This record gives sequence, C-alpha cells and structure tokens, in this order.
Amino acid sequence: MKRRIFITLLGAAAAWPFAAYPQQPTPVIGFLFSGSLKPNVNLVTAFRKGLSEAGYVVDKNVAIEFLWTVGGYDRLPELAADLVRRKVAVIFGAGPPAAHAASSATKTIPIVFVSGEDPVKSGLVASLNHPGGNVTGAAVFTGQLGAKQLGLLRELVPNAALVAILVNPNNPLTEGVITDVRAAAAVTGHRIQIVNASDEGEIEKAFATLKELHADALIVGADPYFFARSEQLVALAARYMVPAIFEFREFAMAGGLMSYGASITDGYRQAGVYAGQILKGAKPTDLPVLQPTRFELVINLKTAKSLGLEFPATLLGSADEVIE
Repeated sequence: MKRRIFITLLGAAAAWPFAAYPQQPTPVIGFLFSGSLKPNVNLVTAFRKGLSEAGYVVDKNVAIEFLWTVGGYDRLPELAADLVRRKVAVIFGAGPPAAHAASSATKTIPIVFVSGEDPVKSGLVASLNHPGGNVTGAAVFTGQLGAKQLGLLRELVPNAALVAILVNPNNPLTEGVITDVRAAAAVTGHRIQIVNASDEGEIEKAFATLKELHADALIVGADPYFFARSEQLVALAARYMVPAIFEFREFAMAGGLMSYGASITDGYRQAGVYAGQILKGAKPTDLPVLQPTRFELVINLKTAKSLGLEFPATLLGSADEVIE
C-alpha cells in the first residue's frame, strides 16, 4: 500500500485529508522526496519560508502534498506519475533522483528542484540562465566539492594515506564525486577507496569495511538518503573513530567532525520562492537556475577532541562557524 503523508508544519506535523483537495480553490504543490519527514523538518520549514516570501501560506492559500519514499529511489517514478495524475499545480523535486523522476513524468506541470548535480550536464535544463521547458530550481553543485573536501582532510590529517568515499551508487551525483576526488588524489598522493551504501544495513556494513581497510579518513558523499540518515552516519563515524567530512552544516551540528558545502536550507528557501512565483504566473523557462553565492566550512571542536585531533590555526581561521 502506498503511504502518502499530508503535512503542515506549524511547529508540529498535522495530517490533511486528501478528500478535501477537490473542494479547495487553493493550488496544491506536490513535494517529492526520497527520505522521511523527521530528519528533514528544517528543509520543509525553509521551503515554506520561501513560499511565504512569495505570498503563499500553507493552509491559507496553498496546500502541499508530501510524498516520501522513506528510503531508496525505486518508487520515485511511480510517485511522480501519481502527482501528475492528480494534476498538482507545481511539483517540487527534492534532490537529483526526485527531480529527474518528475521531469520524466511530465513536460507540462511546472517543476522546481533543489539538486547537487549540474542540471545542464544531466539534461534537466537547457542552460542555467535560460532553463527552457517546465523545469527550474536551485543547484547547490554538491557533486563538485570532493577535491576541496579532500584538501580540508589533508590539512587536518596530514598523514592520512587511505581516504574512503562513502557514496550511494543509485545517486546520479556519485560518478562525478568519485571522479573529482580521484583527480585530486592523483595530485596529493592519497589512495582512494570507494564504499557503497544505499540503505541502513549497508551503511552499517560500510563502516565495518572502513575498519577492515584501516581507512585514515572519510568523505561522505552528498545524497538525500544520507542526509536523512545523518544521525546514524555521525554516530558510526564516532564509533569507528574515523575523521569524516560531510557536505552540509547539519551533519556538523549533529556531531560530525566538519562539513563543507553550500547551504541546503537556503536552497530549499529559494525553491519555495520560485514555487510561489510560478503559482503567481511565472514560467519556469523565465526563471534562471539559482546557484550558491558561497560555501561554508563548519568545524566541530568537541568531536575533534574525542578523535584526538587538533584543527590547525589556518582551518580555524577560515571556518564560517566553530562548534565548541
């Protein structure tokens, strides 16, 4: 049986009866996400904030239908097709797999995305400035930061010889992340080991593999499912005593050693603004794909101490936030 969750967040989640939609004059946004609600409340809140900036308030003049896959990407095409059949006003694709599923399902319903990939190279849009078609959104370019993350690890753990990369093989970003890190490793002399995981059990096994490999450090690739499992990933990195760098600040806030990347919450806020503008009549083809204006480095000193590591002054000085 399909599970559909209709949610409003006014500080807490509440269910909406689907039967009420046909009687409501308010438009419905289909929110397609390969994860679950609990670890992503901040992202939903950011999306709603963007909607409000565009003049739309949930439960007043707009409704949101949330379709969560809870884990994995296999059901995204089915759920996207379901949203098309229900003729929602806008589809929001959270992450590359969801965005591509929505794009494959319809060429007429407007689609707004937040994606870490290059949407031009992946075929989501024709160009960043002139997307064309029915798709636009915010690109945070998470697939192109592996080399920078490797460099940050090198500064913190200069004697690291083997660096592992944890990736989801089902994510279209994975190939780009691996290519980026391997190219950088060829210059720095690091050995690279790819470790795959696409569900909770595989994540556990992946960290056991890291121990067997005697990995000196870890890069956790950006992935919507990994984001949903942030607490598990942070806990495992602590248990196995492996210095790890993550993509988003939320990992460092949850106890991860450090993170480097664009603000994912700001991307969701921007996507909410775009969804609102489209509801007002704007066309996706006229809304350029938004790009991050800066990337942030967040350092967790408490976690570093538990690992017996000390951040060099150069890293501390360049950090956007230091958690003590």
